[in-house]
Amino acid sequence: MNDFLITVRIADREYKLNIDKKNEEVVRKAARKINENITKYAESFNYKDKQDLLAMVTLQHAVKEVELARQVAFKEEQLFEKLVEIDRVLSEKLSE
Repeated sequence: MNDFLITVRIADREYKLNIDKKNEEVVRKAARKINENITKYAESFNYKDKQDLLAMVTLQHAVKEVELARQVAFKEEQLFEKLVEIDRVLSEKLSE
């Protein structure tokens, strides 16, 4: 692993992270996306402190992750069904 120290700012706090150099762009984009979502929630809702905004952003990302996992599972199931069908057709043709 090619460790690399970066600092990202999330919700006005700095965090030092040791990451693999190849992941730097992804980590920085993720931090930027979190901050964009915090700003969006701050403009749209009443809140007491940044903790409320972080909770909403976390919930938003968790919902997206659950939805994506459900979609992946559905696609995998469809793929498996298609492969079973292909196997059946090929087995029938080979046994002729």
